[in-house]
Order: sequence, then structure tokens, then C-alpha cells
Amino acid sequence: MLAAQDADQGERLDRFVHSRNPDLSRSRCKDLIKRGFAPAEDGTIVAPNYRVKPGDRFLFTRPEPEPAVPAGEAIPLNIVYEDDALIVIDKPAGLVVHPAAGNWTGTLVNALIAHCGDSLSGIGGVRRPGIVHRLDKDTGGLLVVAKSDAAHQGLAGQFADHGRSGPLERRYVAVVWGAPARTRATIDKPLERSPASRTKMAVARSRGKRAITHYTVRETILDHAKKPLVSLLECRLETGRTHQIRVHLAHIGHPLLGDRTYGGHFAASESRLPGAGARALKSLNRQALHGAVLGFAHPLTGKHLRFESPLPRDLQDLIEACRGG
Repeated sequence: MLAAQDADQGERLDRFVHSRNPDLSRSRCKDLIKRGFAPAEDGTIVAPNYRVKPGDRFLFTRPEPEPAVPAGEAIPLNIVYEDDALIVIDKPAGLVVHPAAGNWTGTLVNALIAHCGDSLSGIGGVRRPGIVHRLDKDTGGLLVVAKSDAAHQGLAGQFADHGRSGPLERRYVAVVWGAPARTRATIDKPLERSPASRTKMAVARSRGKRAITHYTVRETILDHAKKPLVSLLECRLETGRTHQIRVHLAHIGHPLLGDRTYGGHFAASESRLPGAGARALKSLNRQALHGAVLGFAHPLTGKHLRFESPLPRDLQDLIEACRGG
């Protein structure tokens, strides 16, 4: 029973319920109210935006978490860190993060459900891991996943801030064609769905969602004619848009090696690769991008956590093959 004697005058019901159940997100409380889990004392179902008054009493109940919709699958995971609240995974390239059309099984979520079992709380009412950020299927690297509502809420807040005022840190290693004119720069270009293809993103012509990528050139490799062939970049995200790094680097004329979606027109550059480099790129068969650093504050303890992932073997081989030319 929730009594509203100490509620703020005119406080919304969903805020009131959330204040008494801080381990649940406000959106979760709102959903439960809509579904009738917080009726007034007389049984009347009220709306989430109902303004509570002194003397109001509500019969709030928490339903048992529903079984996970995706099935658990025994897929090996490279676990970097794990506790009761969260788990950090070094995801291999080729692994889809979340089930979706065309990939209903064999995903990271399927693997996490099998690995975590009953340690998962009912995030959003369903027993499943809380995905707060993603990596493209063909991009490997570090991911943090929440195992509880409270952890999900805390991590989501940090990712929404994108490290502008908080502790979140995300750094990627990218191998691009050519050499940017500036060794250190910021790309601040809004992104939107491409008008030519709904599966692609593009720099917005007018409006769009703000997207900011900071990059630093760590190395430029020259071809046999001493002209820039490829560069090794470190990218830091200040926003987290779909395909952000890929689109931004292609926009400035330096797409990722192996990116057929945004850099397919660089076939001529492939012909300049030494034989070993061409073979390594063909073997890579994906974009040359890796999530190398992930740092954040633990959502429950506040302790700063920072993890680094070494370059996978296929990217190391590609870089070494280009240097050897």
C-alpha cells in the first residue's frame, strides 16, 4: 500500500510510484500503472499522469518478471568483467548484438540470457539483459550490459550524456583510406536516414540528429610512391548515432577499409595495396573498426571502471601487411 500523505502537492502518480521504488525506472512504473498494477484503494485504475493528493492510497504490486522472449543459447563469451549489476563483454566481429529480423538466434542477447540465467532481473518486465549501447555486427570490441533495472537506469544516463560532463569514455581504432588533412579534428555533422536507402545513414542536408566524432591520426602508411595509402585513427564519440564513425569518416573522404556500405567507391585505392595488404583486406571481409576502450562509473558503487581491448588478429594482420608494402 502506498499512502500519499507525504507526496509533493500535485505530484504525478508515475513519479510518486518511482520515488517509492527507485530500483524501477520511471518508464517501467508508468507501464505498470497503465496495466493496472497501481489502482486506487477503491480499485479504480488511474492514469500515470494522475496528480496525487494527500489522503490518496494506492495498491501497488510488482508482477513477477516474464520469461525472456529470446531463448538462451550456449554461445561462448569473452567476459572482461562481471558482477551482480553488469557484465562487460569483448564482442567479436560477426556477432549480432540483439535479435531482429534476419537474426532471431545466435546473438549476444541469446548468449547473455544463457550465461546470466536467474541473475537477470525483469528489465522492462522481461527477464533479459539491458542493452544500453551497441556495436555493428561487423565491428568488434567492448560492450557493457546491465543485469538489473537499477544498473540499466544508471548506465543509460551515462550513455545519454555521452561523456560530455560525466565519466563515460568510448574510443575506437579505425583504419581509413588516405590521410586526413588535419591530424586532430572534430566532425560535427548531423545524421539522418539516407533518402536513397532506409538501411543506410547519411549526413543530414538540413535537420537530423546531432553527431560528433573526434579523431586523432596515430599513423599514416605510405604506398610505394610515398603517397598516403592508409591511416590509423583513434576516434572518440561524443554522441552515439547509428553508423556514426563510418558515415563521418566517409563524409570527409576517408572511409574505413572494408566498408562496402560507405566506402565501396574506393576500389581504385585497393589496387594500390601491396599484395599482402590486398589479401589481408579480402580476408578481413568487414569494416576496419574496433571498440578499443570503454570507461564508465559503476552505476551502483560509483567506482570508475576502464577496460581496453587489443586489436583482433585480422586487423593486426591488415595493418602489418599495409606497412610491409
